[in-house]
Amino acid sequence: MTETTQIEEHRFPCDTCGSDLRFDPAAEQLTCDHCGNAQQIEGMGHTTGAIRELDFQTALRNALPNAEIEETRVAGCPNCGAQVEFDTDVHAAECPFCATPVITDTGTHRHIKPKALLPFGLDEPTARGAVTDWLGSLWFAPNGLKEYARKGRSMSGIYVPYWTFDADTDSKYTGERGTDYYVTRTVTRNGDRQQVRQRKTRWNNVRGRVSRFFDDVLVLAANSLPKKYTDGLEPWDLSQLEPYRPEYLAGFRAEGYQIELEDGFHEARAYMDRVIERDVKFDIGGDRQRVHNINTQINDVTFKHVLLPVWMAAYKYRGRTFRFVVNGRTGRVQGERPYSTIKIVIAIIIGLILAGVIGFILANA
Repeated sequence: MTETTQIEEHRFPCDTCGSDLRFDPAAEQLTCDHCGNAQQIEGMGHTTGAIRELDFQTALRNALPNAEIEETRVAGCPNCGAQVEFDTDVHAAECPFCATPVITDTGTHRHIKPKALLPFGLDEPTARGAVTDWLGSLWFAPNGLKEYARKGRSMSGIYVPYWTFDADTDSKYTGERGTDYYVTRTVTRNGDRQQVRQRKTRWNNVRGRVSRFFDDVLVLAANSLPKKYTDGLEPWDLSQLEPYRPEYLAGFRAEGYQIELEDGFHEARAYMDRVIERDVKFDIGGDRQRVHNINTQINDVTFKHVLLPVWMAAYKYRGRTFRFVVNGRTGRVQGERPYSTIKIVIAIIIGLILAGVIGFILANA
């Protein structure tokens, strides 16, 4: 790739007043907060049939067409390492992942373009309400944090990067099929002779072959959030993926991927191997299975870079940072579980009082 890659700026001026439009998840259109003008996104509603996968081996050889590569202006957080895109007129901001102050610069991130995304389906007030409800369901969460989350600053809408992989697999295996049978034995217990049934297993050598096509194996392509949080936001309905259009990013930020394509495939391959081993055990059958060897041939590996919507808040409360993330489509919440020491102490005291009362009643019954 010898051509110069231009830096794309995702800004959409209102044709009425000139202010920046933003994507409104509730209305599914571009909206101007200044004058109320609305603009439809051309082609919205396409399905994954319009999304073309890219060849994995071609990408590893750095031979993708220049049209599949872009450069974006990013700032790296010194605390969590997030690579977050910023507009050209922003020079200081706060990391949406950990609330660390970030001074932006003119650094760029050259990467494979996103092929598809799931547009935000929930607006910020709805996402904030989901966090407030989630905190309200936690018995020992500090009341102050609940109130701060309810009345505090707005959450940030972030498109988080993922890889998806498709692959056709053919696996040959060797192993053993175990068939259970029972024998009756006579044993002596405490001087008494008793008959007991004992399970045994008869093993037979087997070999065979299984095939499976994997479609859209999803791998997180960033390290900014704990994986337990992002895993907890699943499932994502990838059948609703839209072909990538920068209009969907208007008013939101996008995180650049930190996990390179090849490393992402290693994680996808580990998932595939687990599924293939399950298929092999099912194919062996019997009551028990032993798998000695699986030799898998993987063909026609393709991939795409996709963006998934996450509402995010990092609140600093009494010297601690609490992070909460919300699935921008379903409202599912994950985050750090806060505890109120006062509430825990009160609960312990109440528990001890109740135990004492119950003990007194039983002693005098």
